[in-house]
Amino acid sequence: MTEPHDLDVLVVGAGPVGSTLAADLLRRGLRVRLIDKAPHAFEGSRAKGVQPRTQEVFEDLGVLDEAHAEGGTYPLMGIHLGPITVPWRMQRQHRPTPAVPYPNILLLPQSRTDAILHRLLDRLGLRIEFGVGLDGFEQDDDGVTATLSSGERVRSKYLVGADGGGSTVRKAAGLKFAGDTDQSDRTLIVDATIDGLARNRWHVWPGTGGKFVGACPLPHSDQFQLMIKLKPDETPETGETAVAARFHAATGRRLHDVTWTSVFRPNIRIVEHYRAGRVFVAGDAAHVHTPAGAQGLNTGVQDAYNLGWKLGQVLAGAPDSLLDSYETERQPVAARVLGKSTELYAGLEKQRLSSLKRGDEERQIGLSYHGGPLAPADGAATKTLRAGDRAPDAPCAGSGFQRLFDVYQGPQFTLLAFGPDAISALPDLKWPDDGAGLRRYAVHKGQGGDLADTTGLVAETYGITGDTLVLIRPDGYLATVITADWIAAFDAAAKAFAA
Repeated sequence: MTEPHDLDVLVVGAGPVGSTLAADLLRRGLRVRLIDKAPHAFEGSRAKGVQPRTQEVFEDLGVLDEAHAEGGTYPLMGIHLGPITVPWRMQRQHRPTPAVPYPNILLLPQSRTDAILHRLLDRLGLRIEFGVGLDGFEQDDDGVTATLSSGERVRSKYLVGADGGGSTVRKAAGLKFAGDTDQSDRTLIVDATIDGLARNRWHVWPGTGGKFVGACPLPHSDQFQLMIKLKPDETPETGETAVAARFHAATGRRLHDVTWTSVFRPNIRIVEHYRAGRVFVAGDAAHVHTPAGAQGLNTGVQDAYNLGWKLGQVLAGAPDSLLDSYETERQPVAARVLGKSTELYAGLEKQRLSSLKRGDEERQIGLSYHGGPLAPADGAATKTLRAGDRAPDAPCAGSGFQRLFDVYQGPQFTLLAFGPDAISALPDLKWPDDGAGLRRYAVHKGQGGDLADTTGLVAETYGITGDTLVLIRPDGYLATVITADWIAAFDAAAKAFAA
């Protein structure tokens, strides 16, 4: 006789990754606990760049307005060369388009990202259990029994480690973490106020031998995030007096009111497997990056966004193989991101100005799962999109919405039907009652119908040239494209994604 389950999912780690996952699971009606061994929420600026694709995730969760209100745009860099300050644009500012409404990176200190997600969890009725760590766990075919630092034993159907680079979950699961850490390459990170320093620049003072000092203004505050490159074998003093003296010696500027310090070491690692039975890892527990390109937090949040709906579906009766696709979809993404951030960081070490540039790849809008287990390369496609591609936004009209992202918001699948034959098939398409629901929309040109393509941009953006069904996953990627045999093809999709 198996033990009863206290929970559906126990999440370890209440940073942006664990909090995103917990929020997504809660809106699916699942029983969740979120624990974190730290005594309180993180208080520093650490990962401060929220990429466009992550902003779309936050919009789906209903917290993007808060993020935009508390964040700001990245300023021009100001490279100090003696008495001269040279302006330098790290990334081109893009204009919003109907397909990509949030095209630019958002400057948002990590403590504020955490706070925004924690307020969301509070609204969803979840209390984060700070000061509670994971001592260990045992798993069997039916679930996981975790022992908490409080001595409590908790039974859950699944366990997810979002507990950072030193992940207890990863280590206890025996998952190999391939890569290296350069102990001689370290940077002192400090949040502080600096007197008389312009807040319209991300200031950089280059030094010799790869040394540098940087100061990025944090929005809606008097603070900057300072980055001070350390000598290989140096043990830095982190008290305010010592940090202030060091900064003044390097820049001639005075700082005060230090609120957070940390010594950063550039880990470059990726886990061999994202899953061990009923145990998963996400975010830094699965992959750690250099800070270049603002990729780590964003990749981790999207890990959670990918895993959440799959856990919900399997708990509702979908095939277990759906959970295997978490690794096969997300691991290649992390590997590419790891390579890109490492390349950028290496360029910074050599003081190449080109390495300060950021392009489209870092925005993560073009990420696709096409060719993976849920989106075969030989599947049907439209003129512009394939299964596995991101579902773009577009203006439309209907009951309570003005954009496709309004239509997609929520934990459900979405089905768009274009053309009279596809629309006529909608009522006959069966979808399971358990798990994520299905919203169906008949897309009509001009006014009228379930969804009115008033500008023609829905059909144009989605590359529609004839009768077509487009099924959108809960995480905003195309699940499948169907252009014939409506019922049989849709049944096959339902069996792959649902109970």
